[in-house]
Amino acid sequence: MAARRAFTDTDTADEAVRATCDDASVCKRFATSKSYWKDPYIQYFVRSVGERKAPEINRGYYARVQGVKYLLDAFIKKTECDCQIINLGAGLDTTFWRLKDEKLMPRKFFEVDFPTVVARKIHYIKTKSPLSKPIIETHSTDALLLDGQSLDSDRYCIIGADLRDISNMDEKLKKFQLDPELPTLLLSECVMVYMTPLQSSNLAHWAAETFHTAMFINYEQVNMGDRFGQVMIENLQRRQCTLAGVESCQSLDSQKERFLRTGWEHADALDMITVYSMLPQDDVARIESLEFLDERELLQQLLQHYSICWATKDKLNLGLSQLTF
Repeated sequence: MAARRAFTDTDTADEAVRATCDDASVCKRFATSKSYWKDPYIQYFVRSVGERKAPEINRGYYARVQGVKYLLDAFIKKTECDCQIINLGAGLDTTFWRLKDEKLMPRKFFEVDFPTVVARKIHYIKTKSPLSKPIIETHSTDALLLDGQSLDSDRYCIIGADLRDISNMDEKLKKFQLDPELPTLLLSECVMVYMTPLQSSNLAHWAAETFHTAMFINYEQVNMGDRFGQVMIENLQRRQCTLAGVESCQSLDSQKERFLRTGWEHADALDMITVYSMLPQDDVARIESLEFLDERELLQQLLQHYSICWATKDKLNLGLSQLTF
């Protein structure tokens, strides 16, 4: 009975984590409808704009999207597109389509998520020609490899796997031509916080062991020891969503430490209030004119409780440790 209850609890927690994928996509859909940034593809994953989101939420997502994009694009340019990207816990992310439009396509773009999330995404790709066409256009043969839990083409691959089961994930990625010799960017956004510190360290260690020249970008919560952080934790717990990895989110140092302890040579971390202040200020002025923000203090608190941490190892001496804002 105890084993069955443990399984059910894990299943409920996983379901709650899967629901956060929809939350993020809905928030991004609303923010793009207000012109915070352009994303012509998100409408095919989230049809309805949905109810109004508070201006501080929209600005928070703007900072997240622009901050991650800044580092990701810098890595691609540094490698001159001769690289691969692995988006861990990708959800309904649209980065592949943006990179194709902007002629910043890596050699191959991989996505990994829970099989149920992947099945949904594959369904959208199959039934929406603006999503499938760019994949077909970058594929050299007639047939794509496609089943319920994976889609593989020359330049885009999505697989259903549990990031906590690293050997299974590794096996599936290699089956679809993951190349350990290529410079590799790994991306995770609000993913590792739902894993135990041991599980996320194992994932970081696997990445450091597998690739000799790589960058890992991790966006998630930080400074979770104060009252504001406590309220965030309680709000998620009410939705049966446990932040199993919250102890790695105590500070910018604890964020960096996870990577430095697991084989990465160099790590940096900034909270999002700092990232927000370093984004191109003409564009920040543009988005700040879109909606009136009454509670500027609330935006500051929100941005102080999220961070971007990025780690590098650089056997090819590409200068990856110099990539910063």
